[in-house]
Amino acid sequence: MSQTYITGLDIGDNAIKAVVAGVKKDGQLSLIKVLKYPSGGMKRGSVDDFTELIRALNQVFAEIKSFSRPALRNIFLNIGSADINAQTSRGIVAVSRADFEITKEDMERVVQASQALKLPPNRAIIHIITKEYVVDGVENIRDPLGMVGNRLEVNSLILDAFGPAIKDLTRAVEMAGGTIGGLVLAPLADARSVLSKNQKDLGVVLIDIGFGTTSMCVYEENKLLHAAVMPVGAGNITNDIAIGLRIPVDLAETVKMSFGSASSKGISARESVDLKKIDSNSKVVTTRKFIAEITEDRLAEIFEFVNNELKVIDKLGKLPGGAVLVGGGSKMPGIIDLARQELRLPVQLGIPDSSQIEVSSGELNVQIEDPEFSCALGLVFEGSSRMTVDMTDGSFKSLVRKIKSFILP
Repeated sequence: MSQTYITGLDIGDNAIKAVVAGVKKDGQLSLIKVLKYPSGGMKRGSVDDFTELIRALNQVFAEIKSFSRPALRNIFLNIGSADINAQTSRGIVAVSRADFEITKEDMERVVQASQALKLPPNRAIIHIITKEYVVDGVENIRDPLGMVGNRLEVNSLILDAFGPAIKDLTRAVEMAGGTIGGLVLAPLADARSVLSKNQKDLGVVLIDIGFGTTSMCVYEENKLLHAAVMPVGAGNITNDIAIGLRIPVDLAETVKMSFGSASSKGISARESVDLKKIDSNSKVVTTRKFIAEITEDRLAEIFEFVNNELKVIDKLGKLPGGAVLVGGGSKMPGIIDLARQELRLPVQLGIPDSSQIEVSSGELNVQIEDPEFSCALGLVFEGSSRMTVDMTDGSFKSLVRKIKSFILP
């Protein structure tokens, strides 16, 4: 009997991360492989060059095929383009039964009613998230099934994105030989693997600092309040260093990783950095403090973007669960202190929760407990959850059909 697999595929501007898991008969997940390859053809979370992206995907898929071809048949893919829009929507229906008992069909109808939005051209809904049900004016009801009432309402959070960008990304994966099992907004996948229920209850913002974008999501009372993707990331630090030192971008990336710091405090202005030791053709000599100042300024700007989003939902400085940082950019030295200063919140580094998956070796455990892999692992967890959904449920099937009809070729 062939094993069932789930592959979480996180396609970023700088790297492609993949997590492959097997699904046992009892539903338990087993970690099989953790992969990271250089990306290509991506810009700010969207496809910029098909040929380059497919070439990069071919490398990843070739390694996956080397140990399991079926793992390419159920890929859960992140959506992280910088054009995500979040809006609340309300649906209202009359309870259909004569005895006014709320049924599953009533719940499906009210959710469908909340989807009746007039989206601009070329926009596609990627998530419809139920925040709460309301029965005859009584709010904060999680599950109204079996309750009695005349009127059923629902408050939903609708997340939509630029449809052609989604179509381009899914087409590239399919042209490279993969089959998509589902799409998940990147910060929601991060949250799936990193945030605890207690954090979501208290109120927390998760911030994923990628290379080309920074994404975020906010939870409170275990509900998703907001999500956003901003067109700035750790790659902007690289570009700033390249401009500031007048050096090639590749060398600037090495300088950032070797000498960058989110805080210039305590770094001596006399501590010189001779780039000739990194690149024999370079004649540039600078200071570690100057590199740190560039890094600090750009990261402070990123946190300013986050604060602006928190202002929109009136949660600036008002999240007891604090901020959780993930993504490659979150590993910059000194970033926790800078984030705490800029956000005025408790801050911690987010480590993917490997207790939710069976890990067979210490090496795999070290690989997966890395903030860079929070999205890819979260995609696996989300894929597993969706596989347990009763596929006879009409509303779920209808939603899948709508999404596929819009985004797939």
